[in-house]
Amino acid sequence: MGRGIAESKDLLHWVKVGELPLTQAVEKNGIAAPGARVIGGVVHLFYQTYGQGAKDSICHATSVDGVHFVKDAANPVYHPTKMPWSVGRAIDAEVTVMPDRIMMYFATRDPQMHKQIIGAASAPRHAKLTRGDWTDVSVDAPTLTPELPWEHICTEAPSVVEHDGFYYMFYAGGWNNEPQQIGVARSRDGIHFTRLSDEPLLANGAKGSWNSSESGHPGVLQVGNRTFLFFQGNDDGGKTYHLSKVEIGWRQGRPYVLPDSSAATASPSLK
Repeated sequence: MGRGIAESKDLLHWVKVGELPLTQAVEKNGIAAPGARVIGGVVHLFYQTYGQGAKDSICHATSVDGVHFVKDAANPVYHPTKMPWSVGRAIDAEVTVMPDRIMMYFATRDPQMHKQIIGAASAPRHAKLTRGDWTDVSVDAPTLTPELPWEHICTEAPSVVEHDGFYYMFYAGGWNNEPQQIGVARSRDGIHFTRLSDEPLLANGAKGSWNSSESGHPGVLQVGNRTFLFFQGNDDGGKTYHLSKVEIGWRQGRPYVLPDSSAATASPSLK
């Protein structure tokens, strides 16, 4: 498994422009789940090792153009070490820049490798974001753990944005094609999150629709004052995956899917 890079001028039509090659020993089984953030004019890419079970961890690379990346020689740069509720695994990383620090949200497993849960780490605001810069934050308890029926035993793929003084975590609930669906939780401090609903914000599609098997693995992008929620979906139980997006509106501190960009009508943008 590897990572591709696509480019778009309208967030709808995408053209592949590159790949992140597998060059380091830690990547021998592949890499997955990239999350990019521009910090100080540099693109910081965080991605996970693949197929190593409890030993999967987070790697780091940087780029000045978003296409050509220099990998961190210290890879992997992070996995949790001080969280007794975690087996020590880290996948699905995404970084959010806050006024006083940089937060990394990631998915991990409980010590029995049974439940998929979400944790958090932090680094100083001007750190290089390499190994040794990250400190476990959610030490006493997970940032988010599966509790609702539709989440089954899996919460993963956190994607966090700030809006009007709150941090909103869009996350996937349920394993891939269980179906996986997308929920949202809110936090004032970026550490303690509370769900905004017992139901998914973005559910899988109805039978016969392109995303009937799932609407999963969210990625939120802010463009000016607009918010877009990217996600993966398919209709064949995971044999073929597609990427699409919906636009998010905000009402009284709560995100909602704008009616004219519902998942049912938002056909795949990338196949």
